[in-house]
Amino acid sequence: MKSVSATDRSRVVQPRVLVVDDEPDIRELIRLTLTRMQVDCLEAATLAEALQLLDQQGQGRIQLCLTDMRLPDGNGMDLIYRIQKYYSHIPVAMITAHGNMSSAIEALKAGAFDFLNKPVELQTLRNLVTSAVRLEKQQQIAPGCDPGPELMGQSRAIEKIRALVVRLSRSLAPVHISGESGTGKELVARMLHHRSHRCDKPFIAVNCGAIPADLMESEFFGHRKGSFTGATQHKEGLFQAAEGGTLFLDEVADLPLDMQVKLLRAIQEKSVRPVGAQKEEFVDVRIVSATHEDLAAKVESGEFREDLYYRINVIELRVPPLREHAEDIPYLAAYFLQQLATEMGRSAPRLSAEAQERLCRHRFPGNVRELENVLARAITLNEGDLIEIEDIQLDNRSQSACDEATAGANGLQKVCSMGLEAYLELVERQILQEALEATHFNKTAAARKLGITFRTLRYRLKKLEMD
Repeated sequence: MKSVSATDRSRVVQPRVLVVDDEPDIRELIRLTLTRMQVDCLEAATLAEALQLLDQQGQGRIQLCLTDMRLPDGNGMDLIYRIQKYYSHIPVAMITAHGNMSSAIEALKAGAFDFLNKPVELQTLRNLVTSAVRLEKQQQIAPGCDPGPELMGQSRAIEKIRALVVRLSRSLAPVHISGESGTGKELVARMLHHRSHRCDKPFIAVNCGAIPADLMESEFFGHRKGSFTGATQHKEGLFQAAEGGTLFLDEVADLPLDMQVKLLRAIQEKSVRPVGAQKEEFVDVRIVSATHEDLAAKVESGEFREDLYYRINVIELRVPPLREHAEDIPYLAAYFLQQLATEMGRSAPRLSAEAQERLCRHRFPGNVRELENVLARAITLNEGDLIEIEDIQLDNRSQSACDEATAGANGLQKVCSMGLEAYLELVERQILQEALEATHFNKTAAARKLGITFRTLRYRLKKLEMD
């Protein structure tokens, strides 16, 4: 192997991290750790010094900024906003007091890459810096990763999700994907993983409702040999299996309360303790969760812990039901027919105009999954090159209820034309707007007037993009 001379080594551009903290001991600890990682360290004790260093370094000279929340002349959040606006390519991690999760979550919502707790855990720091450097390399060169799945469709709603996925893939912030069954929540989770700097690491998906309650702790965190009857050998858990990658918690609302407590600790401390082990193990995973249920309502009813809700729901990504982007149905239908035909070893049939119109008028309570199943039946029954309307077998129960509505039922007619979810959203939006106007936009008074909590009102305003 050819040796590398000192001159060649000097030409290697080392990663550079900006550390902003008014405590010299913290800066020194981080600097020593980064030096051992062959990472240059720039130091600033104030917000003004940090901004000056950013301006001096220019574009592309800093791979990561670590900033304390409290600074002598400002707030770490101010620095996050400034970097987001002028240096959006630089990931920022917030250094917060241990246990101050509200500050960490606020930073993540503002666009922070990740956070560190004080006292700084060196292994956590090293992993964070490594992730940030990998992120920059991913932006410079195409990574040797499977490009992963793609969300099919050309509607504005689908384009919006694609754009959000690109933006969120740059962060380590937990993402909660909401949406009805069959909309493609796991597909979106896989897109987040494959477009991130973790794309070459594992993506582990688990259905939280499918694990027996007495096995949950062992499944999530692993166990040691002899820790319980039947534990004949060491076994790693889902967190360990997802090391360096993404852990996707599907149907997270189905977790029992006692497991919610343990999951919250694992996410906050970034460590797990296998059943029967004496000490905790550090884990580096990104948490992405999903459910078709209303988590906020679960919190209200006491079925889901509020602290875990805010921890996994740092950023919410809503996947719309198919009826809200029905213009994608012809495009999706053509895609599924091609896929199904390839699997069957035959040429792909096309839809007749009548069959396509029938599909576009259907409400699809089962969403994209229902559309695929409908087309699978149609292509199986039809051996020709054209799928006719009689080949389309739909569940018409919800549709017939609309068709049989009396002419005088204006509200029901509107539901038939818009779809129930879209109609209820419209009504809710109008009621909230009236309540806000009646209280001169005092949200506390509006919540009291509506008979709901302030937190519920805030959640609904955010969900409807009215906040």
